[in-house]
Amino acid sequence: MSSATSSTSAGRMVRGRSGRVGHVVKIVVLSLLAVLFLLPFYVIFRNAFTSEETFVSPDWRWIPDNLHFSVITDLFSDSDLDLATAMMHSAVQSIGQTVLTVAVSFMAGYGLARFPNKATGVILKLTVLTLMVPAAVTFVPSFIMTSEFGWIDSYRGLIIPVMFSAFATYLFRQSLLGFPKELEEAAELDGANPWTVMWRVVLPNSMGIVAAVSTITFIGAWNAFLWPLLVARDNTMTIQLTLSRFMTSQGIDYAQLFAGALIAIAPVVIVFLFLQRYLVQGMATSGLD
Repeated sequence: MSSATSSTSAGRMVRGRSGRVGHVVKIVVLSLLAVLFLLPFYVIFRNAFTSEETFVSPDWRWIPDNLHFSVITDLFSDSDLDLATAMMHSAVQSIGQTVLTVAVSFMAGYGLARFPNKATGVILKLTVLTLMVPAAVTFVPSFIMTSEFGWIDSYRGLIIPVMFSAFATYLFRQSLLGFPKELEEAAELDGANPWTVMWRVVLPNSMGIVAAVSTITFIGAWNAFLWPLLVARDNTMTIQLTLSRFMTSQGIDYAQLFAGALIAIAPVVIVFLFLQRYLVQGMATSGLD
């Protein structure tokens, strides 16, 4: 009896030690990955406030002696760059694209989830199939149509041609498949039509996936470069296009480029920090976990 008890206790001790070792290994691996992912942000921050001499020096210093924090104010005071206006253009484009993408994709996802038939099955397959097509392939026909509509150098040209997202539609559809139909049926018994049910019942109770899609869409719209490069001009110059002006055929102004990059990523980091829990929650309820 005592022998069995001793062996059981020994087994528990072994499992406890292995569990602690596994926990420590997990922490070490996650810490290394965190450092690896945060290293580019450190490089941006370091190089943004470093003098030109230190930047091109062969001797790498993790913390340079002289940091020039005035580079941020110098960028905003440069009338040729007009960085504040470029950030405003990016904000309008990103917010407008996010709102329209969420609205259109939510309606499409709701229709695919709630009205299943042969037609919706074909539409769903075609929608998923478009995810395999590189976005650059559609730029030429989209640019031609945008030009014909007279939307070049306008917010309409920046937002409307790219406001539909097959990925967002699929996320909404997967999430709404698990939405309790009892709530919709109760609203229909009270006389609500499908349109009212979708906007007044389903949408308010699906804010987790809405916040997740909004976060993904906003970050993608803010970082967009190729499509704004085609349709944006002086009146709609975004922050990403403004940063490209530091790279010319004569050379690259690394100090100002890194400082501008630090300014450009600040809104994205803030949005992600505030909405990251909704992003994880939305992914968990979308059926992709």
